[in-house]
Formats: sequence, structure tokens, C-alpha cells
Amino acid sequence: MSDPNGDDRRTNDESEPGVDTGTDAPDGPPNRREEASADIDSGTGVGDRTETGSDPRHDSTQVANEERRRGTSILSLLVAVFGAWIALSVLVFDAGAASLWNNVLVGLVVVVAAGYNYYRVKNDVPLSAGIASLLALVGVWVIVSAALLGMTGGLFWSTLATGLLIAGLAGYNAYEAREARTVATESGPGA
Repeated sequence: MSDPNGDDRRTNDESEPGVDTGTDAPDGPPNRREEASADIDSGTGVGDRTETGSDPRHDSTQVANEERRRGTSILSLLVAVFGAWIALSVLVFDAGAASLWNNVLVGLVVVVAAGYNYYRVKNDVPLSAGIASLLALVGVWVIVSAALLGMTGGLFWSTLATGLLIAGLAGYNAYEAREARTVATESGPGA
């Protein structure tokens, strides 16, 4: 006879002969952490495939995310091209020493940073919000430096317009990167 208040952890194999406890379930509680991790969507698309190879998200969400990813990669590439233009514009327009070094160095920084973001997006890694924000600030510097360094004529207008484009496009990329990170890190359906 068994004690109903006892701590009896025997399975069917260990119980008294001829007594069926009616439980064929494995010992212990289910692993809820494994069940929960199977339901998490990273928001990046990496690792979200099921065994059949299909993406478990809705088709409309997949299309919207693909369009968003394609748009940010194009914008990153455009920012890199504008950075190259800033660096090379000193060859087209007459520039003083300060303007020349400013445009060449700032242009190279923009090309490298925007190229890095382009590389990340093309390899299914989320856009870096920090790099995009840095590029937006560099774009503001380009706008200010056009007047601060005394650029004149075509170089002034070219630098000013390119700085506006870099600040605007990189600012939009920073917004998109933060938005994607917010969607990917939401804690649950009520969040």
C-alpha cells in the first residue's frame, strides 16, 4: 500500500507489481524554455526557417521586410556614392587646402561607413543604427563645413547639397535601423 502524502517518485516499472498508476508520461515538468525559444522571431529573418524551409511569418510581413531591407541597402549605397563625390569634388572644383583635406577625409569616412552598412544589409545582418547615426552627423558637418571653411562657387553648392543628401538619407537609415531593432526585441504579444 502506498502513502498518499508520501513523496513517492517511483515509475510504473518501480511500483508494486500489478498496480497500474496510469501515467506513461516522462518524469519531470516540460522544458518551457525550449518551447518558448521555438516561438521567438528575431526580426532579421536569420534562423526563422522551419524544417520545411518556409518562413513562418505571414507573406505580407515577408514582403514588407524584404522591401525595407532592399530600400536600406540602396540608401546605404547612395550614401557611399555621395561620400565618394565629396572626396572627388575637390578635383573638379577649385579648393583651398583646408577645404581639400576636409572633403577628402570626410568623403572617405562616409564611403567606408556607408559601405560597411551596405555590406551588413546584403549579408542579412541588421543595419547598424550607430553607424547610420554617425553618418547623419557627418552629413551635418559637411553642411556646416561648406560655410565654415569658406568654400566658394561650385564647391560650396556641391558640398552643401551633398551634405544635405547624406544627412537626410543616413538619418532615414538610422530611423529604419532603430525601428527594425525595436520590432526584433519586442518581448511579447502584449508589448
